[in-house]
Amino acid sequence: MRRRGAALLALGLVAVALLTPLGPGRIVGHAEAEHQVSYRYVVLGYVTDAQNRGRPGVQVELRREKTGFSYLGETDAEGFYLIVARLGDESLGEALQLRAANQAMTLTARFDPADHATERGTRVDFTARQPVESPTAFAVTLKRYLTQ
Repeated sequence: MRRRGAALLALGLVAVALLTPLGPGRIVGHAEAEHQVSYRYVVLGYVTDAQNRGRPGVQVELRREKTGFSYLGETDAEGFYLIVARLGDESLGEALQLRAANQAMTLTARFDPADHATERGTRVDFTARQPVESPTAFAVTLKRYLTQ
């Protein structure tokens, strides 16, 4: 239940950010700023076995190589994970190390720093063979997750 609560909290933060537009001239405090698209980078995907079945309970770690700071997640019953990292506009091009199920890969934070409306992130699936990044599948996967 604790894992589900953490996942729901992360989901809630993403959903609130997606549904709460900022009006012109609004002053934003530090805590509020972290929930804006321009301060967030989402990594999500699935961890599956050789038969393409989701692997529940697998710890997933996203580490910023620049700072060494880690963000942790865990797969749910279907093998799905979602990690929300605090990355601002200045983090464009930053290297991120992603690990799950004895596999790792280096990601590059890619987004348009002038776009503060579109959710930023990527999708990475950990298959039995190797991790596979699919940035074009990110938006549709996030939308599907938020509407469940």
